[in-house]
Amino acid sequence: MSIFFIADTHFNDERILHYENRPFKNVEEMNAALVKRWNEHVGQNDTVYLLGDIGDESFIKDLNGRKLLVKGNHDTSENEHYRRSGFEEVYDLPVIFENFWILSHEPLYVCKNMPYANIFGHVHANPIYKDCSEQSFCVSVERIGFAPVSFEEIKRRIAGEKACPN
Repeated sequence: MSIFFIADTHFNDERILHYENRPFKNVEEMNAALVKRWNEHVGQNDTVYLLGDIGDESFIKDLNGRKLLVKGNHDTSENEHYRRSGFEEVYDLPVIFENFWILSHEPLYVCKNMPYANIFGHVHANPIYKDCSEQSFCVSVERIGFAPVSFEEIKRRIAGEKACPN
C-alpha cells in the first residue's frame, strides 16, 4: 500500500485547457488521460491525497485507491457532498501528515528554521514556484505528468534538493 499526491485535476473544466495550456485537444481527452494515468499509478489499496480543485466530482468513482481531499479554492460544496462522491475524508484546512509534512492546496510559507515541509498544489505551471525545494513539493498535475506522484518519490526528490549546494 502506497501513498500518492496530486492537485488541480479540474475534471471537465474546459477553461483550464486554455488557462494552463494543457496538452489535450479537448476536455474529454483530458478527463480520459487523467483517469488513465491515475489508475496506471495507483492500486485499489493505495491512498491518494488530492490537494484541491478536483473539478467534476463524478470522476472520483472511476479512480483507484482510497481518496482524501484537502479542499482547494474551487471546491466549494459541503464536505458531505465530496464524501458521497467517493472521498473517504475531506479537510477544510491544511493537514499535518506524519508530524512533518503540511498538506495544503495553496503553498505555505516554510523556512529552514521551521520543522516542516509543504506539499501543495494551486500554482499549476507558474514559473515563480519551483517544482521542488528543500522544504516543498508542488503536485499540480502540470508538474507531475498528469498522474499522482508517490510519497516515496517526493521524499527522494526533496532529499536530492537537500544534497545540492545553495
